[in-house]
Amino acid sequence: MRILILGGTRFLGRAVAQLAVRQGHDVTCAARGVSGVVPTGARFVPVDRDDPDALVSLGGEGFDAVVDVTRQVSHARHALAALADHVGHWSFVSTISVYADNTTPGQTATDAPVLAPAPPDVDGPVGADHRWYGECKVSIERLVRERMGVARSFVCRAGLIVGAEDPSDRFPYWVRRLAAGGEVLAPGRPTDRVQFVDVADLAAWLLHAAEARLAGTYDAVGPAMSRADLLAGVAAGLGVADPVLTWVDQEFLLSRDVREWSGERALPLWVRLPEGGGLMDRDARPALEAGLAVRPLSDTVRATASWMTAHPAAVRQGGLDPVDEAAVLREWQAVRNG
Repeated sequence: MRILILGGTRFLGRAVAQLAVRQGHDVTCAARGVSGVVPTGARFVPVDRDDPDALVSLGGEGFDAVVDVTRQVSHARHALAALADHVGHWSFVSTISVYADNTTPGQTATDAPVLAPAPPDVDGPVGADHRWYGECKVSIERLVRERMGVARSFVCRAGLIVGAEDPSDRFPYWVRRLAAGGEVLAPGRPTDRVQFVDVADLAAWLLHAAEARLAGTYDAVGPAMSRADLLAGVAAGLGVADPVLTWVDQEFLLSRDVREWSGERALPLWVRLPEGGGLMDRDARPALEAGLAVRPLSDTVRATASWMTAHPAAVRQGGLDPVDEAAVLREWQAVRNG
């Protein structure tokens, strides 16, 4: 296939480009080129997608498939205007952040309500909290379906993406923390659900979708697992035997300003319940039945750990600081023993 990746220089886009090259496809990556480099074997075309005509020159090349991950509505509109009539299949990587209900577990892309599209004057996420992120992705999904038609468009609503070259502190935090040993603060209950997708598995699925001309809208998530299984699996992947886990009640954590999801003073992959009960417990069966193949957790852990070791400066050092973690654990033990 002749594949055009709009991006291709970091994380998911780069993983798609790497795998496509290995599979023998003719790969072109169109990007600014400021956040990384394209894999060896891929052609790099520098473009600034703020320019409405940036992709027009590529329109006549006749690509079999396009993969786009943008969150900017105008970028999607310009790309579709330039390319839609010249490609056979369009994959758009959206997000589970498009959903209006994060409380209900077990939802699928066919039955879950989504947010309203972004207002006309909003082109992309705003501020540190990425306000309008989900709404902008909803807007882009609609543009893709309208311009490509349902039969030529694959909308892939990714959950938390993890693995090698992960720019966030979410999964790497737990790899780093379990590798360090000692008493580990585990948030909430052992049975709380956690869900994600390995970047390499998602890249493979996107290429499968392009080859098979897979159409429709799917959640790109692996099967949900318990937090106990997650932490045990991370430890096993690192070769850490019998990690010492102390489970701390969510209300206690919130009262000590321990934060959710990611960032400073956060315990990544943790969300308060029941409000976030559906965020990391979606029904993965439609994706699995449509060709998403999920690797063992231990493989994801080892790939992440190897990348972290090889590129320490690239790893975001977020999450709960060891000093703060120790302080919270002392207070928790005092409460339990008091």
